[in-house]
Amino acid sequence: MVSTTAHTERATLVAQLRALLALTNTEVQVAETRVAQARTEAVREELLQNASNGRDRAARIDAAIRELGGFPGVVAPVVGRLTALLKAIGEQAQPFDEALLGDLALEHQLLDRARYVKALATTASTPGVVSLADDLVTAHTATVEWLTTVLAEDALGGPAALRRTPIQAATGAAVRLINTPVTWSSRGVDRVVGTAKDVPSKVSTLIGRGQRATELAVDTVTASRDAALETAEEVTRDGGATGVADAIHRTRAAGGTLEEHELPIADYDGLNVAAAVAEIKELTDPADLRTVVAYEERNKNRHSVVSAAQTRLAALAKDIVGIS
Repeated sequence: MVSTTAHTERATLVAQLRALLALTNTEVQVAETRVAQARTEAVREELLQNASNGRDRAARIDAAIRELGGFPGVVAPVVGRLTALLKAIGEQAQPFDEALLGDLALEHQLLDRARYVKALATTASTPGVVSLADDLVTAHTATVEWLTTVLAEDALGGPAALRRTPIQAATGAAVRLINTPVTWSSRGVDRVVGTAKDVPSKVSTLIGRGQRATELAVDTVTASRDAALETAEEVTRDGGATGVADAIHRTRAAGGTLEEHELPIADYDGLNVAAAVAEIKELTDPADLRTVVAYEERNKNRHSVVSAAQTRLAALAKDIVGIS
């Protein structure tokens, strides 16, 4: 007969495996919802592989529960999908970093429960579950480090492996606006508006291209905005408002609207993919990487170049957070 103590140990082990199964199903759905936010094809494939690996882990946990005489329950996958769906909906109203911190909390819970399951399985003398727990600890440790790196990439200003959704971008902008002191005086604004009268001349070159009306309208608005920002930077810098001018320059850099001579890599437009990647690997300032990626994505949009920049930033981010 199985002793009462052994029965209790197994019951506790099964309960924790069920909890792990529900959380793993949530993890799978989260990975799949993040696919659309992947910055590069390599990241997209990694997320898809993570989701596939998660399904494999769920199947192994399910089998372990059955071998212990328990029943996984048919609702676990449904609960996991529903939890992930609610999480995704809730994150739309959160800044990007808060959404990632939510993902990180989920992974930490999975990691801690996997360690607990290993201890329970060791006590219950179930080597198969101990082996499973070891694999879970390895997998979730890697995911925790990946998410920590993405958070660090975002803290450095990007380019992070994941993009913000439009709503997350708007929410983050609103938070920054609320926390940013007003540095523009009414006189300064008047000077910018007055000096920006040359904007139409920068837009006029679009007129003769024979574009359709809708395309012309979009290009005109974009050119007007970009020219206005360039003019604003010139005016404020000439007026001695260096801090404001630097802020406008960062906005232009983030939008990819800098001129080639303003980039941190000389003669950038003339570089082929291999040469551009080689130059990017030498950059050590996250701001320079952001500038190059924004310019690249707005112009040639060579995926290998963007991926190299993201990989370089990931290396810098890992150094900062102490991940080897």
